[in-house]
Amino acid sequence: MSHRSDTLPVPSGQRRGRVPRDHSIYTQLLEITLHLQQAMTEHFVQLTSRQGRSLEERRHAEAICEHEALLSRLICQTINLLQSGAASGLELQVPLPSEDSRGDVRYGQRAQLSGQPDPVPQLSDPEAAFVSRDLSNRGIDISVFYQSSFQDYNAYQKDKYHKDKNTLGFINLGTSENKLCMDLMTERLQESDMNCIEDTLLQYPDWRGQPFLREEVARFLTYYCRAPTRLDPENVVVLNGCCSVFSALAMVLCDPGEAFLVPAPFYGGFAFSSRLYAKVELIPVHLESEVTVTNTHPFQLTVDKLEEALLEARLEGKKVRGLVLINPQNPLGDIYSPGSLMKYLEFAKRYNLHVIIDEIYMLSVFDESITFHSVLSMKSLPDSNRTHVIWGTSKDFGISGFRFGALYTHNKEVASAVSAFGYLHSISGITQHKLCQLLQNTEWIDKVYLPTNCYRLREAHKYITAELKALEIPFHNRSSGLYVWINLKKYLDPCTFEEERLLYCRFLDNKLLLSRGKTYMCKEPGWFCLIFADELPRLKLAMRRFCDVLQEQKEALIVKQLEDVMRE
Repeated sequence: MSHRSDTLPVPSGQRRGRVPRDHSIYTQLLEITLHLQQAMTEHFVQLTSRQGRSLEERRHAEAICEHEALLSRLICQTINLLQSGAASGLELQVPLPSEDSRGDVRYGQRAQLSGQPDPVPQLSDPEAAFVSRDLSNRGIDISVFYQSSFQDYNAYQKDKYHKDKNTLGFINLGTSENKLCMDLMTERLQESDMNCIEDTLLQYPDWRGQPFLREEVARFLTYYCRAPTRLDPENVVVLNGCCSVFSALAMVLCDPGEAFLVPAPFYGGFAFSSRLYAKVELIPVHLESEVTVTNTHPFQLTVDKLEEALLEARLEGKKVRGLVLINPQNPLGDIYSPGSLMKYLEFAKRYNLHVIIDEIYMLSVFDESITFHSVLSMKSLPDSNRTHVIWGTSKDFGISGFRFGALYTHNKEVASAVSAFGYLHSISGITQHKLCQLLQNTEWIDKVYLPTNCYRLREAHKYITAELKALEIPFHNRSSGLYVWINLKKYLDPCTFEEERLLYCRFLDNKLLLSRGKTYMCKEPGWFCLIFADELPRLKLAMRRFCDVLQEQKEALIVKQLEDVMRE
């Protein structure tokens, strides 16, 4: 939600940024309010921190937490109002509390990146607590949103684990990166055909992407997506990353305040991307883990669920412009069958919705018995003019640092509009040359890279799943992507998003980053995403830290249960 809507109105005649004559009063009131907030927080912590409460006491504690949330919001609004009169060149920015985890998880509540673990805002961090008075309201909103979203990821970047230089640093199993074939990629990128310096590569490019790269992307997708006919390079747009492509699509397909449906849990980076520029809402189509008569397998997506979510959104007065699908799905790893995919596309056509399909993991299916079917392999689409495909090299080739994402769309209008974003989000000419050389060498890809990558993914997945089974941790068992969707509900008591956050913090304290379910808009607390595409020694160390945290959590739960029994 915007910063503007969460603040009290500025008094009449006083514009933002204008300092009142008696500004010291505002400063003193601001300081007093901050002290009040601190004292109130400490008071509520004392009221609710006692372990081993009875059911009645827990309900009372929940009521206290609700009052705390209300008072916190009122105090934050007061602080924001006082900030308009504060004299300092820097003003204190207190992030507003998000909705409690017991409510519906929607994009509007400070959605986090799946790749970046959920933060724990700390006002003691001066960089997170202060923003320049020179920022606009939306600038403040973006700044606070960015700092809160990336706080723990930035801590990881400053303190990365290294087997020789920093053995106590963070190990990141929360960001979806493939680190298994760095040796192959390093060797390939150092070969002579990669080194080329020409005048055209040092000048401004075609904003859609260099013609030679778009030609190669069209050929590559025709071959690996098994397209029935040759794909047209004029339908390709190249930008610096798949999130840039998604953000551009959100801008050109929606007006501010409009929405896309997205089956949840889903990759949280899309929520960040759609909010940053386009102000487009992502409405989760919640999928359940429980198997029922209608839900024949966990987290099953059906047309009925899409219909229900669309109807609910329309009843709330929201204009839904499209459907976003990730195939293979992130974080579940599910692969949509051609039949299921066709049903989703037909649903979208029935309601005149665009369909954005992210296929960034299409070459990361490591079970040879499973076949991935790209939407581009279909001989005919229900609505080709409203079907748009995203693919990039970050996951399948493990080169996320190259910042490459491609759009393929039959809609010339959409391609033209998205091309405009190349002015801001294009890729360097030299990088485009290297990408072209990489993609066109299908012999190396087919005979060297893909077999090795699939084998290493399979072995890493085998190790992680064996460890999870030994710990008796349920998980969503799929053979695609770089992640495993694991169920840690038994380590939460009660099973709430707040307890999920506290468990996440325990992992963080042990220098281990995971991504928790709420960052994927998951409806059920207790789910975590664990990235396994890492070299074995680091993976083993990470799992030792993982086990240590769970053992501590298990012991704490036993003590709590014993206290409950004794108290009863």
